[in-house]
Amino acid sequence: MSITKKATVLAVGLGMVGGLAACGSSSDGGSQGSGDAKTVTLVSHNSWAASKDVIAAFEKSSGYKVRVLEDGDAGQAVNKAVLTKDNPQGDVFFGVDNTLLSRALDNGLFQPYEAKDSDLVLPEYRADQDKHRVTPVTTGDVCVNYDKAYFSEHKLTPPDSFDDLIKPEYKDLLVTENAGTSSPGLGFLLGTAAEYGDDGWRDYWKKLKANGVKVVDGWEQAYNEEFSGSSGGKKAKGDRPLVVSYASSPPAEVIYADPQPDTAPTGVATGTCFQQVEYAGLLSNAENPEGGKALLDFLIGKQFQEDMPLNMFVYPVRKGAEIPEAFRRFGPEAEDPQTMDPARIAGNRDQWVKSWTSLVLK
Repeated sequence: MSITKKATVLAVGLGMVGGLAACGSSSDGGSQGSGDAKTVTLVSHNSWAASKDVIAAFEKSSGYKVRVLEDGDAGQAVNKAVLTKDNPQGDVFFGVDNTLLSRALDNGLFQPYEAKDSDLVLPEYRADQDKHRVTPVTTGDVCVNYDKAYFSEHKLTPPDSFDDLIKPEYKDLLVTENAGTSSPGLGFLLGTAAEYGDDGWRDYWKKLKANGVKVVDGWEQAYNEEFSGSSGGKKAKGDRPLVVSYASSPPAEVIYADPQPDTAPTGVATGTCFQQVEYAGLLSNAENPEGGKALLDFLIGKQFQEDMPLNMFVYPVRKGAEIPEAFRRFGPEAEDPQTMDPARIAGNRDQWVKSWTSLVLK
């Protein structure tokens, strides 16, 4: 989700967000909030996207003009928001996921607000329930994707678990993202920690390194340059048929193809998934807190929740929100993704990333 996504979201790599991110808003990159009581400023990562008519509907009903400031990937955006918390760029921040949530909360990034209809958010996605500093908005699963054509041509069964990835038949096939710089890369690391425990994940990564895993800085490079199964990877002559991406990546490969195929060209190794949840919050010292509250209400409203999947390729968190047919057909959610308590992530994340860096990159 940073699924979100998101996230860290697939639409970026397919070149779609440039047309979607403006969506009835301004993305002028100013350094502070607008100072206009009729403008509400949303700060996010560069995978934010929404339909123009949905943003327009919010602007009409609320009386606020939406201004969007996109600020790099999820990790970069969170870090900058923390550094500028005393003089924030906007009113609402969207895009901090469960892998980085403690960093935002521990640094006082958000002020409390319980969004309207927050009781309709599915319980498994809720966090910080005693203080209500964040509102869940999206969810998605970080998973290994595979190139169906490659495995068919080589008469090789695609991997379906973390254990499979270290088998000799998959040597030199996987590309992943740097856990220190990429949200999906960090999600994949946390997935292995959840699978093998505090000690076992290191041994696993030693085996994965010995089996030829390739590490690149971010999702864009991994998915659209190195991965042989994506539309971008095919153009770039990528030669890795396994990539750490999202469970919602296959539907995007179908939706944005011309002509659209009957089946997705990529699949998901469902035993390698880690669940991400993306949150939004009212920034401390927001210039327009009332506008920010209205925007948070909107983000978990049914209209936005049902619009979001085909724009940011993540799943809704609201009970009863409709999921697009393409998602059900080409990219169903993982039935049993790895999860991790936010407190455990908070207590171990930085040390795990440091150990991972020393083990895998050196």
